[in-house]
Amino acid sequence: MLAEQGRGLRRSIGDAGYALRILFHSAARLIPDLPLRWRFVRDQFVVCAIAPLPVVGVVGLFTGMILALQLGLELATYGQAEQLSNVIAPTLFREMGPFMTGMILTASVGSAMAAEIATMAVSEEIDGLECLSIDTVSFLALPRILALTLWAPVLTFVGCVLGVVGGGIVSLTQLSVPLTVYYRNVRESLQADPGFGGFPEEIYTGLLKAVVFGIIISTVSCAVGMRTRGGALGVGRAVRADVVRCFLLIIVTGYYLTWFFFK
Repeated sequence: MLAEQGRGLRRSIGDAGYALRILFHSAARLIPDLPLRWRFVRDQFVVCAIAPLPVVGVVGLFTGMILALQLGLELATYGQAEQLSNVIAPTLFREMGPFMTGMILTASVGSAMAAEIATMAVSEEIDGLECLSIDTVSFLALPRILALTLWAPVLTFVGCVLGVVGGGIVSLTQLSVPLTVYYRNVRESLQADPGFGGFPEEIYTGLLKAVVFGIIISTVSCAVGMRTRGGALGVGRAVRADVVRCFLLIIVTGYYLTWFFFK
């Protein structure tokens, strides 16, 4: 039993080291290889931004509506329904927005990356690229990591804005709070804690979280895909492992980032 646990720990450490090697190698090749890979980066922009945008929008809208309904009903019992927006906006921008977008990107984009690269690995396409002296990390991982890192904060911001809009709809229709009062409180709550350069702290910390989540999802997905073996069964295992690892890393990393920014 101890030997099996040791082998599992050794595999986990090896997988983590391989993922970090891919991340650092992609960062090192970013400037010299970006002109060569720009066409592939543009293709990944569509995969990482356009495809998940409707899902992020719908989930963000209804997340704001659910939060507003649950919190608003409780605040209304104390006659404080107008204070709803003071809770909704910071919660969405600081925590719920990045977390929600990270989960969506893991399920929709990260799993697709892992499946695509894993299929190339089991069909020996990656071995063929290496035989042609092509840098597989620069060719496969760099465009995906760059695209998801750039678009994750944009999608997070869109989801948070739509969540605030959803909260405004519920506050008007269910709690009889005028939209002018709601959006005034939203603006005041975000401006209460100015951060770097006077920019609201809740917004830029949430966007930084989204950047970190984008790096995690894309790097882990590429690393899992490139180490896949075992045919079609291995592809399925790779996708499952990728989703589980990304979910766990997002939750754990999100906690420590919150602790770092708001301790």
